[in-house]
Amino acid sequence: MSHRLNLCVQYACERAGLPARAQFFAWARAACAGGGALTIRLVTPEESQRLNRDYRGKDCATNVLSFAYATEPSLCGDLVLCPAIVALEAEAQGKTPEAHYAHLTVHGILHLQGQDHGTARAAAAMERDERDILAILGYPDPYL
Repeated sequence: MSHRLNLCVQYACERAGLPARAQFFAWARAACAGGGALTIRLVTPEESQRLNRDYRGKDCATNVLSFAYATEPSLCGDLVLCPAIVALEAEAQGKTPEAHYAHLTVHGILHLQGQDHGTARAAAAMERDERDILAILGYPDPYL
């Protein structure tokens, strides 16, 4: 099995101030259990709302959406991030935008690998994995 990560980053919104592909690659590589193919798309609030409505039945923009296409033998999926929401959340939570993007990228990739936070036990396990990965990357605990 290959451990190669193929990453495509699409900027479908204003790109100024957003993380570079290299940053997304580092975050994705740290969160991927193996290799795979991943697209990260940064979108406007309108596109985020449309996707969230069409695929999750929630008529509002959201910070990150995960669309898994395969997990075996390697990860294949899409992450959709909404920079407008990420910026608002980072400010409200007293985080740097970079740290919040790192967290949401790791969070989304864990979803792509089958993790969820639908129960207290699953949420605790997912949060532990997020903390561990972010610590390796040099970011603070996102849940403090």
